[in-house]
Amino acid sequence: VQLQAFGGGLVQAGGSLRLSCAASGRSASSHSVGWFRQVPGKEREFVAVISRSGGTTYYADSVKGRFTISRDNLKNTVYLQMNSLKPEDTAVYYCAADVSYIDVKSGGADYWGQGTLVTVSS
Repeated sequence: VQLQAFGGGLVQAGGSLRLSCAASGRSASSHSVGWFRQVPGKEREFVAVISRSGGTTYYADSVKGRFTISRDNLKNTVYLQMNSLKPEDTAVYYCAADVSYIDVKSGGADYWGQGTLVTVSS
């Protein structure tokens, strides 16, 4: 599975952005997908994960109620809608996929995309 994340950019605090993670490969829709973020010099942080069917989602406490993860399996794409953005949301965001929901959630996914930079100005 190959993953490509895009949609990052510069936004003011309180604004919104939608990230997309496009997956290619014959079994892309059979993988759980998660979003992670990393600030230079800090550890990678889990953000959200969605199951293969889209029926199960889980969020980090820091984004719960502000971010929404969803997927369109016909388009092989997973989205991260980010609302009420804060300066502390600034990071490079990565998507990751694995057949195991637990492995994605724990950061042990087999497949990772390149990052997309989100910058939130105060």
